[in-house]
Amino acid sequence: MVVIRLSRGGAKARPFYNIVVADKRDRRDGRFIERVGFYNPLAKGGEEPLRITADRLNYWIGVGAQLSPTVQRLVKANAAKAAA
Repeated sequence: MVVIRLSRGGAKARPFYNIVVADKRDRRDGRFIERVGFYNPLAKGGEEPLRITADRLNYWIGVGAQLSPTVQRLVKANAAKAAA
């Protein structure tokens, strides 16, 4: 099964996450198929905290990829922010 989830990067105590499309059997930070965005929980000032490529995300959902609970929450928050 293909899943859209977070892959951790960044330094110790400074997390940075890539939103990736990966096979569910691969490790969290291992091999992935495509990077569709990023999430920076510690973004300050003018930094962008979240970027998602909507067309690629919709493509992968259309072909059967499942969202992890955290990515689902981020996508919903991003959609609400874009609508407002």
